[in-house]
Amino acid sequence: MATRTDRQPPAPHVADNHDLIRVHGARVNNLKDVSVEIPKRRLTVFTGVSGSGKSSLVFSTIAAESQRMINETYSAFVQGFMPTLSRPEVDVLEGLTTAIIVDQQRMGADPRSTVGTATDANAMLRILFSRLGKPHIGPPGAYSFNTASVRASGGITVERGAAKTKTVKATFHRTGGMCTRCEGRGSVSDIDLSQLYDDSKSLSEGAFTIPGWKSDSQWTVQVYAQSGFVDPDKPIRAYTEKELRAFLYGEPVKVKVSGVNLTYEGLIPKIQKSFLSKDKEAMQPHIRAFVERAVTFTTCPECDGTRLSEAARSSKIERISIADACAMQISDLATWVSELDEPSVAPLLAALRHTLDSFVQIGLGYLSLDRPAGTLSGGESQRVKMIRHLGSSLTDVTYVFDEPTIGLHPHDIQRMNDLLLRLRDKGNTVLVVEHKPETIAIADHVVDLGPGAGTAGGTVCFEGTVEGLRKSDTVTGRHFDDRAAVKESVREPTGALEIRGASLHNLRDVDVDIPLGVLTVLTGVAGSGKSSLVHGSVPAGENVVSVDQSPIKGSRRSNPATYTGLLDPIRKAFAKANGVKPALFSANSEGACPTCNGAGVIYTDLGMMAGTTSTCEDCEGKRFDASVLEYRFGGRDISEVLAMSVAEAEEFFGTGEARTPAAHRVLVRLADVGLGYLTLGQPLTTLSGGERQRLKLATHMAEKGGVYVLDEPTAGLHLADVQQLLGLLDRLVDSGKSVIVVEHHQAVMAHADWIIDLGPGAGHDGGRIVFEGTPADLVAGRSTLTGEHLAAYVGA
Repeated sequence: MATRTDRQPPAPHVADNHDLIRVHGARVNNLKDVSVEIPKRRLTVFTGVSGSGKSSLVFSTIAAESQRMINETYSAFVQGFMPTLSRPEVDVLEGLTTAIIVDQQRMGADPRSTVGTATDANAMLRILFSRLGKPHIGPPGAYSFNTASVRASGGITVERGAAKTKTVKATFHRTGGMCTRCEGRGSVSDIDLSQLYDDSKSLSEGAFTIPGWKSDSQWTVQVYAQSGFVDPDKPIRAYTEKELRAFLYGEPVKVKVSGVNLTYEGLIPKIQKSFLSKDKEAMQPHIRAFVERAVTFTTCPECDGTRLSEAARSSKIERISIADACAMQISDLATWVSELDEPSVAPLLAALRHTLDSFVQIGLGYLSLDRPAGTLSGGESQRVKMIRHLGSSLTDVTYVFDEPTIGLHPHDIQRMNDLLLRLRDKGNTVLVVEHKPETIAIADHVVDLGPGAGTAGGTVCFEGTVEGLRKSDTVTGRHFDDRAAVKESVREPTGALEIRGASLHNLRDVDVDIPLGVLTVLTGVAGSGKSSLVHGSVPAGENVVSVDQSPIKGSRRSNPATYTGLLDPIRKAFAKANGVKPALFSANSEGACPTCNGAGVIYTDLGMMAGTTSTCEDCEGKRFDASVLEYRFGGRDISEVLAMSVAEAEEFFGTGEARTPAAHRVLVRLADVGLGYLTLGQPLTTLSGGERQRLKLATHMAEKGGVYVLDEPTAGLHLADVQQLLGLLDRLVDSGKSVIVVEHHQAVMAHADWIIDLGPGAGHDGGRIVFEGTPADLVAGRSTLTGEHLAAYVGA
């Protein structure tokens, strides 16, 4: 039978038409009716200045709706246990696939969370030791520092049949691996009582040395003095044991002070609630300094910081305990696990090897499993989250990344690019919000948002290829090939900050002099020891202001005005102009709208369905009581002022009848760090990671420090904004400050007066100074990885 060779190609299948993610009419946050078509199974990069609406489109619209629709496939019972998500404000969303979000959110700073517990590595190690460890001490929980040993015995009542009950004696026993002294935290905290009071004085003589506690009029102090538990005229050192215990650890109890009912509570729990439960970054500088003085953390003497009980540490495989394994550098641990050969646990060993190899492959081999999760940078956290997806067999999934190159040395960016391309080549859609030109360059499709930030952004300025972006007249297109030149002349240092014998983490007895009065940049691959040197070894004092990447805590009631302290002078100015109390101009105090309690919205909880949020009808979302809005200052009411952008408010409070120097100074600092587009009342929860860090920098600029230590200030900054940041750093140095920057961005390196390069590698391959000198010398020598990449960047 003859075979036909002229067969027609099969007609396209209707299922093949769905090769685009279509978004029409997106209006989330500052998006202005945005419509885009994103190709599936391609790498799409979203660009634009910080605050242009990239995250609103990618995370708050596409990824949020995908997750909401997946949640809706579960039963109502299951949905009741899941976070409720409301539908984004968008007209049409078609072609969505399952979204896996790999964001920059820091891992929880819970002291019990480590790199090992945040991944599956610790769980697998515990099972491994429970099977192979000698001596055998119990099930996997016996090796867990989060599991306490429990013993219980007594009578239990068992009901069988109609009214037949029987009391049975039962004994329960569970072996846990938690160290009983530190309760699995690895460190014990102590409050230095000498920082709280002067024990040679009595309460009536002003014994308290806590900021804001005045003995003559402060209610808190009067509660102690008039409680009847202690003698207010006796020096604290003369207290009896009973008086001292009541003074320091007394349980909350109602007492009458000057005819008013108040709560008396021991000093230690009072301090813990008043100071230690709050975000240190949000505190005023003198309060933060007090907390740092008063609280000391020391390694637990019983478990030596391993968090584990003696029994858990005594069980070993090949002379290695689980504490030793978790303390190893992951690249070394991977080698040790690969050498274990035990057929009875072969599947477990294979899975553990894969997880540990993924750490190495993604450039995190320098970490250890016992590293607290809260100490990871945003970039490291994001890469740890990527680990579980690297070996996944899933295809046709949408992976969403938020600046995956943050915290990466130029040498490591290529490795990250390869990972993104590998995910795409498996048949997945990869959406990346990114500023680095090296990652934008590998995109199949680019969506550029802008043209500005905040209300000046929220539109699509360009869609197409990378070449098309280069030729376009958008802000990103114009700055895409920007390259900073190495400084021709550098500043002369005015002194030096001496560091001797630094050995924190992987530092190898480092001696270095950091020049003062200039812009110094610390570089090196991720894990080379930069943060250990600058945050752990630079002597902390009142002269050093450190701005790291730790997250800002804040509810939806917190905004830039409250966080920076800007609202205080504004409230006082309104109160003085109208002859009323400042508290009236706070939406969290007396001036709040009584219907919505100052939130501006009414939230209705609908159980397992997404709750609804509706604008308060009484205050129309202004958050204040109608009577408060009748008071004006400079022709504006308080809600109109909070609706202003930083740039508008800077002009408003800088001149004319509304001139308020205290408010204007804060606004100038906010504008200096590139946040002129933010509105004063915008909730902190809507800010991006880069915006939060710059908000923190603006707050710290008010402090009277002589040395500023900044940790990757270019994080989240567009190419066009980096130049503004360099101008800010120059102004700080020219005003007599010393600025030390931990940074990977080549433009900042080229702009430095002095560079200190750590390496040559990461983990135990790093921790040494491999170069000290000017950027020009680093480029000329090309003796380090940083030197090679900087030379390529400046075209030398």
